[in-house]
Amino acid sequence: MIVDCAHYRAGGRQHEEPLEIEAAAEIALRGGEDEFVWLGLRDPSAEELERARRAFDLNPLAVEDARHAHQRPKLEDYDGSAFIVLRPARYLDETESVEFGEIHLFLSARYVIAVRRGEASELRPARRRLERSELLSHGPGAVAWAVLDKVVDDYMPVVEGIDTDIQEVEQDIFARGTDSTERIYFLKREVIEFHRAVAPLMPPLEALERGAFPQIDEELRRYFRDVSDHVRRVDEQVNSQRELLTSILEANLALLSVRQNEVVRTISAWAAIIAVPTFLASIWGMNFEDMPELDQPWGYPLALVLMAVAVLSLHRFFRRIDWL
Repeated sequence: MIVDCAHYRAGGRQHEEPLEIEAAAEIALRGGEDEFVWLGLRDPSAEELERARRAFDLNPLAVEDARHAHQRPKLEDYDGSAFIVLRPARYLDETESVEFGEIHLFLSARYVIAVRRGEASELRPARRRLERSELLSHGPGAVAWAVLDKVVDDYMPVVEGIDTDIQEVEQDIFARGTDSTERIYFLKREVIEFHRAVAPLMPPLEALERGAFPQIDEELRRYFRDVSDHVRRVDEQVNSQRELLTSILEANLALLSVRQNEVVRTISAWAAIIAVPTFLASIWGMNFEDMPELDQPWGYPLALVLMAVAVLSLHRFFRRIDWL
């Protein structure tokens, strides 16, 4: 569906109502240097994408990538136009999972086409923010910055949500002594997937900083440098989370092994204690006639006392070496 399609001239919106795709393409084709159109599509059908491709003469390879989701974040140059793939994310605390979407940006000097899939990173706030700022006069490059900045800002709640769950896992392991192996594994899987969405953004942003795209002026590059700094910070935090989860998993397995060893030692100690009276009872339970103590009145009490002394001595010994 078409979320919005607007015509901008000299940093201002020209029509309140959304334009049709063909009308927007006509403006982009015949417009001046200080005007462009911004078309926003949400989960478009193949027919809508084909309609935009014909109207704006989009590169078929880029359209093919936009038609098939699950692309890696990237920035590609197509002879005067650029194609950007972003993976916005949001954290679902109830399931402790990261939900990813996709944003595909088609940029040229006269138009921006934003194709969004999924629930993550609603782009209406980015459009409203840019329309209220002076950066809109910088054209499509400013739109690319606004979308990138919105996506990267939405990464921070994801990082915070994962941090909260990591702290809960640490408390479960060290304070409550619960087995959290499965929870740690799934958290680490989400962190790795999140890293795949963040890390590929750094090379394109560094290229923008270096001026690899001359259509983006120096003033706008400063804003891209700010986004790049945020991406680096998020990437560092995600790497720290990966390492921390690895350490927590190792600590969890180590604690499980220690608790298992404690149980084995306790069982072994009680088995040794029970073995002594069993051994003595088995000796006196043998049917031999030449066992003089069996005919003595003190034989039975002596056997009981000997068993009790042996049991108490072993119990005290195992308590002293912390097996019981």
